[in-house]
Amino acid sequence: MPTIPTILTLSSNVFKTSWLEKKSWISPKNNMSNTLLSKIPLFAGLPRKELDQILAAMEKKEMADREILFKEGDPGEHFYIVMKGTLEVLMAAGQAEELLLNVMSEGEHFGEMGLIMPGGHRTATVRARGESTLLSMSRETFLGLTKKHPELSGSMVRVLSQRLDATNTQTFHELTEKNKKLQTAYDELKAAQAQIIEKERLERELQVAAEIQLSILPDELPKPSNFDFGACILPARQVGGDFYDVFYVGDGLIGVLIGDVADKGVPSALFMARAHALVMAEADTGLSAGEVMQLVNRHITRLQKSTQFVTVLYGILNVKTNEFSYARAGHEPPLVLQPDGKVERLPYRPGMALGLWDSILLDEHAITLPPGSTLLLFTDGMTDCRDPNGEAFGIDRIKSVLESLSNSSAQQVCDHLLSTLVKYQNGSKQDDDVTLVAIRATGG
Repeated sequence: MPTIPTILTLSSNVFKTSWLEKKSWISPKNNMSNTLLSKIPLFAGLPRKELDQILAAMEKKEMADREILFKEGDPGEHFYIVMKGTLEVLMAAGQAEELLLNVMSEGEHFGEMGLIMPGGHRTATVRARGESTLLSMSRETFLGLTKKHPELSGSMVRVLSQRLDATNTQTFHELTEKNKKLQTAYDELKAAQAQIIEKERLERELQVAAEIQLSILPDELPKPSNFDFGACILPARQVGGDFYDVFYVGDGLIGVLIGDVADKGVPSALFMARAHALVMAEADTGLSAGEVMQLVNRHITRLQKSTQFVTVLYGILNVKTNEFSYARAGHEPPLVLQPDGKVERLPYRPGMALGLWDSILLDEHAITLPPGSTLLLFTDGMTDCRDPNGEAFGIDRIKSVLESLSNSSAQQVCDHLLSTLVKYQNGSKQDDDVTLVAIRATGG
């Protein structure tokens, strides 16, 4: 009789061991229950014996690489523990906008909500990254275990509360960070809007300045019977510092003006307008070209408070005698195309720009233009313009092109030279304004 209980106890232990070992993946010798379930908050605090029973109630699932355990929106019915391998938690899995939310490895668990929420749905997709092994527990099994181990319900509430707190904290931090980013984006948008408004205002002002500058240039050139005039201008910016004019100054006398203000943009355009107005005012007094330049320089140096200056060539053409007398204040010497097609650069001496010194030295000359000849005035933007390789157009190219234009009108000369320059430039940056004025003696 004393041996019977011992035998029954032994049989019970043998039965339990045999039942556990039917699950070949459960090995009590490896303390699997301690290394997995005991680390999970849901089961923490349960005795080893009860952990072994819970472990025995779970199912093993093998997963191949990239195999999907469940998809976003699927019903949630199971709780999982990662025994081996790695799993990815994804949003929009398999789509172009796929987003990796989390990576779970050995010992981590997920899906607690599936144990207590009938009809609940998965909020993300879980996919294996390489071969993986999971333990799973169904809701039905869990509910059965809670009847035997009521403390599991308390553990579940505690775990869910902790997760809820963690989620709330994370959500708060994420919202705070998003609010900071939104505020930064809003501030940047306000700054960008202010810049756009300022840019539009400046563009309107530049447009007005460009229109005013164009209004200074002559709408129509004089048309005497024995001379032909042509002109063109190509600003480097919306407004520039080059200017020209051709106008009557007396009976049979026509003033011809070309100028180039140092620098570009609005300041040079304003200075250009002042210089042009001063030349026009003094030219009407019947003075020689040199006297006009001296008076203009005196006015500019008295009024000008900056370091700006302007190079100018102003001449007076006598349409009765074909004589062109001019004064050059630091400007490019003109070229003359003779009736025989030969191009010459007129003799020149050093000259000084207007606006730098109270007393200046001018280069003054006079030339008689025979019928069939063309006189070309130009700014240094023509010679200094460069191709994509950085080579300047230069005076020799101007001469070469001019030689082929013996039978062209004054305007055709200007237009052809400018189009040749633009082709030579071939899209490279234009550094300076370009202005051309041509005088052709037609012979009447």
